[in-house]
Amino acid sequence: MKDKPITIAVVDSGVNVPHPHLPGVKGGISFDTEGREQEDFTDLLGHGTAVTSAIYEKAPHALIFAVKVFDEQLVTSVPTLVRALDWASGHDIRLVNLSLGTPNEIRAYDLAPAVEQAVESGTIIVSARANEEQFWYPGCMEGVLGVVLDWEHPRESVSVIKVKESLSESSKESSTRVTSASGYPRPIPGIPTRRNINGISFAVANTTGVLAALLIDRPDVRTAEAALDVLSEGSTSTRADP
Repeated sequence: MKDKPITIAVVDSGVNVPHPHLPGVKGGISFDTEGREQEDFTDLLGHGTAVTSAIYEKAPHALIFAVKVFDEQLVTSVPTLVRALDWASGHDIRLVNLSLGTPNEIRAYDLAPAVEQAVESGTIIVSARANEEQFWYPGCMEGVLGVVLDWEHPRESVSVIKVKESLSESSKESSTRVTSASGYPRPIPGIPTRRNINGISFAVANTTGVLAALLIDRPDVRTAEAALDVLSEGSTSTRADP
């Protein structure tokens, strides 16, 4: 018996559908800056539509839900992000795409309960681990599948790599597994690749799409570590970074 369709919550600026790259989504919801629930998840920025399109390209049979946390600019609040994560885990969403994050370490304490709830519920959060040499939260937190950017990586796949980091000045270096992926969205005819919107957001989206495609018939995979195993076993490559 086949597993039920993979469900994905794309926490971003919403979507505009139908779109040439995205015919539709299963549903959606919006949260304002105070974390209050709204019905309209229309994308006013285009970012969420582009991110969701990159996921849909690789996993067209997934059931995608747009969870809008950005409105007129790519800025949101931690309470809003917490509400979005809680909504996803509360609805048994399989994957959460977080093409966002904060470098503010103190926010880890605010995000921790929602991240822990997602882990306990079997909801896998895919999020930016680092950007411009800064760790991002919740992408670098325990239980989250962290993503790093590789401009030279093919868009069609991701790599599982080991990154070394020092937990403190006095501790020994340890390594952790993350994914490395392209930062480019789906190409738009007539627009040079580097002139289109790009960055870590799309490395996360490309990872989510590849993972969603590999998780078909794998209902047992409900943790970030297990997902990394699947990515290692699939058509992706595995290497270690110095």
